[in-house]
Amino acid sequence: MSIGGDWDVTIKTPIASLAVVYTFSEIDGRVDGTATGKGETVPLRDIVVAGQRVTWRQSVTKPMRLNLDFDVVVDGDRLTGHSRAGRLPRSPVTGVRRPQGAGGG
Repeated sequence: MSIGGDWDVTIKTPIASLAVVYTFSEIDGRVDGTATGKGETVPLRDIVVAGQRVTWRQSVTKPMRLNLDFDVVVDGDRLTGHSRAGRLPRSPVTGVRRPQGAGGG
């Protein structure tokens, strides 16, 4: 199972649905990643891949300053799971991996 690549992800928060592009790269068994949305790109921290399950943490400043924890399951080119910001309710997360070579740059 590989999480590598670019993912179009939707996070359904209580306020609105957010569209975020996640980029994961795997080098020498280590996974790095970034999230781009709302005019900012932030690094992902503490990425753990355990079988099909992937967890990570990230901080955002837009639309407000939050620390987010993600827990998703990857099934081929799709992922589902949730994110949580502190004591706020969990937000459903869904995503689809972009075909290789279909990046926006």
